Amino acid sequence: QVRLVESGGGSVQAGGSLRLSCAVSPTAYNWLSMAWFRQAPGKGRDRVAIIWSGGGTVYADSVKGRFTISQDNAKNTVYLQMNSLTPEDTAMYYCAADSCVYIVAGSSRYWGQGTQVTVSS
Repeated sequence: QVRLVESGGGSVQAGGSLRLSCAVSPTAYNWLSMAWFRQAPGKGRDRVAIIWSGGGTVYADSVKGRFTISQDNAKNTVYLQMNSLTPEDTAMYYCAADSCVYIVAGSSRYWGQGTQVTVSS
């Protein structure tokens, strides 16, 4: 069973920063690729960033240069460092895990419960 537990969301003013964390059940961590998605009210779910099991990363154009996805293998945790936040970044952020095929298709089988990020102007 793969378990994902997110934390780190909150409210921040535009231009501020937040760091999201996603703790992954240890037995599954090594073979998984990980991703962060977000969903704003009334909108679809968008992929924000991916970190492959080999360590490579991919970002949505809207967050390039502002967000950084990383992992701490010792803690079985993936992070999303978010800088220069804007109100358009306001959304529920979800951590997802699976093999790369499912991640790319946006159909990951394993999801966290979500953490809210609110950016005020």
